[in-house]
Amino acid sequence: MRPIYLDCNATTPIEPEVAESIKFYLFEEFGNSGSRTHEYGSRAKSAVAKARAVVARLVSADDDEVIFTSGATESNNISILGLAKYGREKGKLHIVTGAHEHKAVLEPIERLKAEGFEVTFLNPGENGMVSVADFKNAIRPDTLLVSMMHVNNETGVIQPISEYAQALEGHDAYFHVDASQSFGKIIPDLKNKRIDLISASGHKIYAPKGIGILIVRCRNYNEPPIEPVMVGGGQEKGLRPGTLPVHLIVALGEAIEVAIKRNEQRNEVCRAFKEKTLLELQKIGGIPNGDQSSTLENTLNISFPGLDSEAVILQLKDLVSISNGSACTSSSYNFSHVLTSMGLSRERIKGSIRISWCHLTESVDWTAIAERIKILRR
Repeated sequence: MRPIYLDCNATTPIEPEVAESIKFYLFEEFGNSGSRTHEYGSRAKSAVAKARAVVARLVSADDDEVIFTSGATESNNISILGLAKYGREKGKLHIVTGAHEHKAVLEPIERLKAEGFEVTFLNPGENGMVSVADFKNAIRPDTLLVSMMHVNNETGVIQPISEYAQALEGHDAYFHVDASQSFGKIIPDLKNKRIDLISASGHKIYAPKGIGILIVRCRNYNEPPIEPVMVGGGQEKGLRPGTLPVHLIVALGEAIEVAIKRNEQRNEVCRAFKEKTLLELQKIGGIPNGDQSSTLENTLNISFPGLDSEAVILQLKDLVSISNGSACTSSSYNFSHVLTSMGLSRERIKGSIRISWCHLTESVDWTAIAERIKILRR
């Protein structure tokens, strides 16, 4: 028997309905949506348009404000690097972001910093949130871009993006939100029209890997002045050239349709799972990281001081599949930059693991898990 999968913040399983839509558009409706001269192309184009409308409805955007990409990493790069030329032309060379952001945001910003932009990195408190007061104080007249994640991928802590958006009223800085962990899960917040740019990935919401979204909202009928980071075709309004993967786009649309219908049901299942998990792990000395009253229902970052997270993961690997941070940085473990930015002790960070699940997750024998962890303490 395989271990139970508890790493849904890295990637989720695919919903059965979504898998069926992929097969149909791979083997039956395999046309290129850019082919204008025959029925196969027309049907593919219609399928893409339907999926685009579903995405737009989720965040109260217009259909033509939805750009399909390969994933949130590409969407983040387009949003951040794509504004650089405009920033230089206007003399707006200041960027604000969180020190706990995903590397897919931090690394493009670091590139702009190396090219002369000034960056303010905001640390979250021990609760895992960047305070609205710190956010407000960081904004300057020459601020070009503010990039703040909606939900942290390691702790599951929900950031107050609606309050950040309110703090930006009257300022012309562009507001980008990496919504990789929240898209299709926390629905109302991303409808806020002050959020100019939203990034998301299909494989975090029960769709396949390799498909993502960038919402590019118009402001006063003007699109954000983003330059493409790749060229070679006119697809997706020129922002993301290349033949559209129709089967992946349709699958993403189907996944979002299902997410809208079953949002509360999923949350209830995940909430019950979390309550039991937290209760059982606190019994053996686990200390949760981040404000548990403001986290996703499917995520728990918990520390076992005095233990090494790698040893814990190894001890449990035949029972459960868990991680100690982002999948994008797990090949060579370093102390979590997220937990470090929160000001946690090195001992607490060293003993931290991330557990993330979903409505499709099997039940876990937490008694067996606890016994394995107790062995490490002997």
